Amino acid sequence: MLVEAAYDSALVQTLVEEVQAEYVVRYGGPDDTPLSPAEFAPPGGAFLVALVDGEPVGTAGLRDHGGGDVELKRMYVRTAHRRRGYARLLLAAVEERARALGHRRLVLETGLMQPEAVALYRSAGYEDTAPYGYYADSEHSLHLAKALPA
Repeated sequence: MLVEAAYDSALVQTLVEEVQAEYVVRYGGPDDTPLSPAEFAPPGGAFLVALVDGEPVGTAGLRDHGGGDVELKRMYVRTAHRRRGYARLLLAAVEERARALGHRRLVLETGLMQPEAVALYRSAGYEDTAPYGYYADSEHSLHLAKALPA
C-alpha cells in the first residue's frame, strides 16, 4: 500500500536519515542537494511511503522540475525489504502519480555506486539525459529520464 506523507513528517525523516546513511557508506558523505519540504507538496510534487502490513518499507519523492518534467528524489527501499520487488512497484507507482500530477517526463540523478538502482531504472526504460542540478558535474552521477505518456 502507498500513502502520501509530508516530506518533513517524522516517518519520512526517519527513512530519509536511513538513505542518507547509506549514501555515506557508498559515497563517503550524504546527498547535499538542497531540498525544501514544500517542493514535495501538491500540486507539483508528492512524497510516497510504501507500507507492507503497516510497516514502512520504502520511499520516493517527486518535485516539479519545470517544463513538464518532475524529478524523482529519495527513492529508497529498506535493506531488510530488498530483492522482493518493492522498488519496481514503488517506481511504477511514482510514475503513475507523476502522470496524475500532469507531468510528461520523469528525470532522476543516481550514483554509479548504486548499481542495483541503475539496473532498475534501465530495465524500466530510463535513458541517459543531459546532466542537471547539484551533481551535474559529478563523475559519480548518472542522469536518466523517461517519458510519461498520458
